[in-house]
Amino acid sequence: MPAAVNPRAPMFIQRGVSHWWGGCRGDGPSMAVAAGSESPSSPPKEEAEEEEDEGPSLPGAPMGRRAVCSRPYFVVLMVFAHLYVLNVLGLLLFVHISADDGGGGGGGGGGEPGREAQDSNPAPAPPMPSALPHLLPRLEGIKVGHKQKVELVPNKIHFMKTLSLKPLLFEIPDFLSEDECKLIIHLAQLKGLQKSQILPTDDYEEAMEMIDISQMDIFNLLDHNQDGQLQLKEVLTHTRLGNGRWMTPESIREMYTAVKADPDGNGVLSLEEFKQLNIRDFHKYMGSQKVKMSDLVRNSQHTWLYQGEGAHQVMRSIRQRVIHLTRLPPEIVEHSEPLQVVRYDQGGHYHAHMDSGPVFPETACTHTKLVANETAPFETSCRYVTVLFYLNNVTGGGETTFPIADNRTYEEMSLIQNDVDLRDTRKHCDKGNLRVKPLQGTAVFWYNYLSDGEGWVGDLDEYSLHGGCLVTEGTKWIANNWINVDPNKRRQFQFQEEMARYTNKEEEDPSEWTVDKSYSHVHVEL
Repeated sequence: MPAAVNPRAPMFIQRGVSHWWGGCRGDGPSMAVAAGSESPSSPPKEEAEEEEDEGPSLPGAPMGRRAVCSRPYFVVLMVFAHLYVLNVLGLLLFVHISADDGGGGGGGGGGEPGREAQDSNPAPAPPMPSALPHLLPRLEGIKVGHKQKVELVPNKIHFMKTLSLKPLLFEIPDFLSEDECKLIIHLAQLKGLQKSQILPTDDYEEAMEMIDISQMDIFNLLDHNQDGQLQLKEVLTHTRLGNGRWMTPESIREMYTAVKADPDGNGVLSLEEFKQLNIRDFHKYMGSQKVKMSDLVRNSQHTWLYQGEGAHQVMRSIRQRVIHLTRLPPEIVEHSEPLQVVRYDQGGHYHAHMDSGPVFPETACTHTKLVANETAPFETSCRYVTVLFYLNNVTGGGETTFPIADNRTYEEMSLIQNDVDLRDTRKHCDKGNLRVKPLQGTAVFWYNYLSDGEGWVGDLDEYSLHGGCLVTEGTKWIANNWINVDPNKRRQFQFQEEMARYTNKEEEDPSEWTVDKSYSHVHVEL
């Protein structure tokens, strides 16, 4: 008994099933079903012989004799039938998926249904402007010595070489041309350079007074190994006193003698000895000392060159190349610090330091502090990226040292061993792990912060400790581009919104640095 056929099925499917059950052209038994009857009836023998080529009748109107009735014909029909059904199912599945996506527009295909859904359901909040990036691109170093191509200017390929992975440090030869280097030096000389200053005493003391910290807390902070005694290297590791003087074991001993901090003269302060001290005596002593330039943390001169809209075309070009190099959002780069140009004469140096500092709850970023309208006792520059350019070939010395680059571990106290301070670039620059020789036009680029694992700024990368080695002969010219990003996303977004607001004002002078524009309108509590 053949299976019943759905009368609602398409006609060509009904006919195909009819031919199959009918055994086209006498290939199988022939049966006829009367319209409206519940069972087939047996026709007379004569009629059966006359109708043996005819397939069975389906419920409904009787069907006439088929001119073509073969198995190949049936196979072709069934193939087309299956294709038709699959297409219908595919279309239904497509519409279902598009409806679930809600018309996001990102993936392909379901644009129109998604757009209708989006229009009918207004978003609860406006989308984040392009000036507020959620992720910060970060380059991959792969391995030390790895070279990768970067396109910084049209029709020219530069090669970027990985110098270290901790910190993530790259070198790009020929970033600047010889003429560009000379122009930058010339512009800096026209503007005039000033002596570099580190931590003025007044600012340092004022900041200390704002912090409610006991003498016991200071002792515990300095006592790195928590043995109840302050060794010389523990004090040296944490000391950056008032006038920017570089402290050595000898200078610490002299200060102890002057303020009578170490009665037994062993160079170690016990807790009881420390409690008898007045911290202000240390500041007064440092302020009374006359120091030479070679005694300072940094012995150099510097100035700043504007790079924003309306600046010299070379300044604008350098900024655009930095954007291409770092792949950071243009809004962040454009609203960062201008180009710093630095000159080191013979005898010049910069002891090992970090370009930025850790951001704690009581610390604010310099570039976002005023816009965020927050008060904090300390602030740091929040320099996410450093791009350093060598503007001339140095006759002697002047390398950039990274004392602990690619160390397996980092231990602050290990920087000072047996009175050898790896941060001292006048005496021990040759003992660092990595030194970069200054070559005109070369740029070096590194990250001062780690990633937070979610595409934003994380903790300070302590391996980014670096310094300028002593210039033993000639003069050294460099320039720095720092890219400022606040590890606090909310404050950075607020800053970007403020900058965008001022940038969009047509009446503003486009030649004025955008950050200066915003600061001029902010009320500062003194």
